[in-house]
Amino acid sequence: MQNKSIKKRVYFASDVHLGYPNIEEARWREKLFVKWLDYIKEDALEIYLVGDIFDFWYEYRKVVPRGFVRFLGKISEITDSGIPVHFFTGNHDMWVSDYLIKETGVILHTNSLTKKIFNKKFYIAHGDGLGRGDFGYKILKKIFTSTSLQFLFSRLHPNFSLWLAHSWSNSSRLKKGLAVESYKDIEHEILYGYAKEILKQEHYNYLVFGHRHLMVNVEIEQNSSYINLGDWITQFSYGVFDGIDFKLLRFKQNESE
Repeated sequence: MQNKSIKKRVYFASDVHLGYPNIEEARWREKLFVKWLDYIKEDALEIYLVGDIFDFWYEYRKVVPRGFVRFLGKISEITDSGIPVHFFTGNHDMWVSDYLIKETGVILHTNSLTKKIFNKKFYIAHGDGLGRGDFGYKILKKIFTSTSLQFLFSRLHPNFSLWLAHSWSNSSRLKKGLAVESYKDIEHEILYGYAKEILKQEHYNYLVFGHRHLMVNVEIEQNSSYINLGDWITQFSYGVFDGIDFKLLRFKQNESE
């Protein structure tokens, strides 16, 4: 039973890329992420996993990707305890169907979410395909989200299709050298610019994104901040909101010891 006297917090993480570069080599990161979930579950009011949690995910009708049992089991344990876990699809795990909903109890989001948390207005999205520019990816996303392509992919044998998908993922721009995205001027950040455009239409206290693998928490205007959550490839970062402050932190292997 949870201690009701504990002050509740809301947690955010993104871009874990479980399975990169392969299940064996990524297992230590999965264990560390599960350790973080154990660390936060005692005072978590809600948990938001803001996209690219898996490096690749595809659900055949009766087959799901091998691996990730520690993560899936921990998420199931957390949702069973009554803590809502929100799962956003990203550009690496956009082919989520109903398996995670039915088996682990997550709340699935395939688009952006606007919501009040502790009476503050949040805009939450993974971030891929948003903002101006990056037209090549936007075209590619339309192709990958087409039902025709997903149907054709499902006709392939899982051994071949999953090998093909992971090969594609490992050769992507993001993974070359495991380089974290960088920027020289926040004003030129695509998602920062997108956040400014959103604020012209409606006010939000916090606009939270993943995708860019940057740890950024900057004020755009009074009482409104742009946040990028970083990643779990090199930074092991997460966001925490207690109703007053939104902080970006790094999780250390000995954090809960």
